[in-house]
Amino acid sequence: MDPEVYIILSVIIVSLISLIGILFIFLKKDKLNNLLIFLVSLAAGSLLGGAFLHLLPEIIEGTGFTFSISFLILGGIILFFIIEHVIHWRHCHIPTSKSHPHSLGIMNIIGDGTHNFIDGLIIAASYFISIPVGIATTFAVILHEIPQEIGDFGVLIYAGYSKKKALFFNFLSALTAILGAIVGIIFASKSTIFGYIVMPIAIGGFLYIAGSDLIPELHKNQGKQFSIKKIIGIILGILIMYGLTFLEVI
Repeated sequence: MDPEVYIILSVIIVSLISLIGILFIFLKKDKLNNLLIFLVSLAAGSLLGGAFLHLLPEIIEGTGFTFSISFLILGGIILFFIIEHVIHWRHCHIPTSKSHPHSLGIMNIIGDGTHNFIDGLIIAASYFISIPVGIATTFAVILHEIPQEIGDFGVLIYAGYSKKKALFFNFLSALTAILGAIVGIIFASKSTIFGYIVMPIAIGGFLYIAGSDLIPELHKNQGKQFSIKKIIGIILGILIMYGLTFLEVI
């Protein structure tokens, strides 16, 4: 299949992940929080693994490790930092409550939409570098999106949205991933270096999300049982990304 087909299928799957927030309705708060701690750990490991085991080696193989690559990675970290502060939104993965306040409603929808647009752009760029790298990037995005979308659904419910409206607006914001993918396809089809510009920025974004949002979230629960789940989740996320490297030799 052409990269475009993989890209569109991938971003459709990523967009449908937004509907997983419906789980928030059926799970008790304690069980949901326990599940989210493991999912956040898994997401952190997959983002780190995706950055270091897939994206970075592919870039080094294609262009070498230059100062330009280093600056683009640092630029990705700064870009995600700016986005969070400009729109006053952060990648929260725990449903909002009185004990866990969060900026509400429209800002969360705008923030999530912006984040999903960038995800679509990154997925598109990664497929134009190679199909295996695109698949690995999509897996990393999906594993991050699962706890993210559950958290976003909880934010909208806490903000006063009905369950149907919360699912609808969460899905609507997720559709921006398709828009991002289309923009990525247009640019990538016109420039062979597009992927090698976007990928270092994506590495910076993955490192920022894992280091600034996910791992700090894991430090909030220090019980032994939670620690074991966190360690297993992070290692499993890395191992999943390592397993996907074998796609590159098939």
